[in-house]
Amino acid sequence: MSDHRLLFDQHLAALPLIAILRGITPDEAVPIGEELVNAGFGIIEVPLNSPDPLVSIARLAAAFEGRAVIGAGTVYRVAEVDAVCDNGGALVVSPNCNPAVIERTKERGLVSAPGVFTPTEAMNALDSGADVLKLFPGEALNPTIVRGMSAVLPKGTRLVLVGGVTPDTPKQWKDAPLAGYGIGSALYKPGLSAQEVGTRARAFVAGVRG
Repeated sequence: MSDHRLLFDQHLAALPLIAILRGITPDEAVPIGEELVNAGFGIIEVPLNSPDPLVSIARLAAAFEGRAVIGAGTVYRVAEVDAVCDNGGALVVSPNCNPAVIERTKERGLVSAPGVFTPTEAMNALDSGADVLKLFPGEALNPTIVRGMSAVLPKGTRLVLVGGVTPDTPKQWKDAPLAGYGIGSALYKPGLSAQEVGTRARAFVAGVRG
């Protein structure tokens, strides 16, 4: 098991929340990262369709080395995996299941979290080496569907719900076999200050800890 995977597993177990900072700029990255880490978040994702995402990833990785897992989202291509790794990223998240991306992610020693929506996609991702499965879009799913999917997947498969997650979502999904939640615009969107993101982060932490 890679060091990145070990740290990811530790953080996900400690707080099953992943911060998705779509649209963040490099100058915002570290101040907002400080608020998130201080609130308890240990996994932070910068989608590649953000402004200068690799710069943000590099700054976050340097600022929070050993304290948080930093990665990229919206990763579609193998070359993007290499770019993320070369800039200090430890996590590769995609909205789709591309075996080539998953395999390259594992070759570079990073954590792989591809997007899936069906058992077929889930098994293709696992067979390619995925570490955790991103259930996306979460707004189109419900606990009954996820329980059914989980029942036919290998024991120990970790599912993370992404899309439409709010501070109330963990309570609504408490009986579903989820390992965590990815939080996007309800946590961060362009224009929010670091302090506002911190307030939202603490609300999510309170929600997941009951």
